[in-house]
Amino acid sequence: MNKLEKGSKKLINAWAFYDWANSVYSLVISTAVFPIYYSSITESFASVEGDIQFLGTSWNSTTLYDYTLAFSFLIVAFISPILSGIADYTGNKLKFLKFFCLLGSLSVMSLFFFKGEETLWIAIVFTITASIGFWGSIVFYNAYLPEVAYPEQQDNVSAKGFIFGYSGSILLLLFSLVMVQKPEWFGITDSTLAPRITFLIVGIWWLGFAQITYRKLPNNVYNHKPQKDYILKGFRELKIVAKDLVNYPQLRTFLISFFFYSVGVQTIILMAGIFGSKELGLPTTNLILTILLVQIVGIFGAFLFSRLSNKIGNLKTLKITIAIWGIVCFTAFMLDKEQPNVTTYFYALGGLIGLVMGAIQSLSRSTYSKLLPETEDHATYFSFYDVAEKIAIVLGMIIFGLLIALTNSMQWSVLLLGTFFLIAFIVLGTITKTKYVK
Repeated sequence: MNKLEKGSKKLINAWAFYDWANSVYSLVISTAVFPIYYSSITESFASVEGDIQFLGTSWNSTTLYDYTLAFSFLIVAFISPILSGIADYTGNKLKFLKFFCLLGSLSVMSLFFFKGEETLWIAIVFTITASIGFWGSIVFYNAYLPEVAYPEQQDNVSAKGFIFGYSGSILLLLFSLVMVQKPEWFGITDSTLAPRITFLIVGIWWLGFAQITYRKLPNNVYNHKPQKDYILKGFRELKIVAKDLVNYPQLRTFLISFFFYSVGVQTIILMAGIFGSKELGLPTTNLILTILLVQIVGIFGAFLFSRLSNKIGNLKTLKITIAIWGIVCFTAFMLDKEQPNVTTYFYALGGLIGLVMGAIQSLSRSTYSKLLPETEDHATYFSFYDVAEKIAIVLGMIIFGLLIALTNSMQWSVLLLGTFFLIAFIVLGTITKTKYVK
């Protein structure tokens, strides 16, 4: 296979296509079908107080799900800097990308076997490993961005990835929605079978379409030749990059801001379906339609804000998206299931989230890439970006779950998340312009 040149359309499209492959996990497993399925299944065997038993302990089912995800993110935060340091030193980013993709896709398929109380352990274990697989692969996928696109291309290329991802996941979610709501069309009589088949399809989709990306991405761009002690070299590489961050105040400050707004962004994305189901009492159809709306608007939002950043700069555009996320938190706090037209309000809130969801993630990735120094250690630098995000998610999920346990309500959790957006906005305002980030 001929090597594709950096910045070429074919290489950029191949890289972006991994978003098409993996985003079905983000939408169907993390956000839409599985959280709602988990909620309905656990309700079927919960006590009158709404608690379930796991490992001999009584849990609020939502809190258990929160903490399960938080644990998976904690593992990713711990291992990704080590793995990425090794990947940079050995030049094997592609191998690690493949490994985590395989782990994630097989774990998602295993969720097919979660059917009730006796198989709750399957939901917990494979939720953890699927999350590790997805987020672990994203470390190495993101690290390819500066190797496939030049700085002036990266806003649009990053946005293209999210647009590809939204487009692919919408197609699969539409199919899932039809199968879940009309199982008889497919000859399905077991009410749990349709969503479980969806989990199988997600894993096959993710692993199958990833092969397109694998065939085009370069490996070992800098021709690193690993020696026998490459694991120790990976640790040393990590230590060097950690010290280097001190010398790049703009990069360090951006990571701090990114950490604070990621607490809110990722927690809201992960818990939106359960919030609508349990806090607002919305039926499954309305929830999935809202999530579908989020994805459709997300395509427009990622495109719009990438073009806006070209005109007014990354920093101003990010501030706008952070401000809108703050409005989302306040609005969600004000919603109540007893309100008339609460479904309409939830749809509107979903549209607002969609407008900025892909935009803030896309701009975050490209802004960080632009702030990187001239380096060959892209995976190691991006691991710090990913660690900041994962620790933020752990913090957000713990806060969310703890406040639910204390107040028996998700609304105070959502309001508290708004303060993290405020802090992020203030910190981002201290960053001065650079050659590529304005």
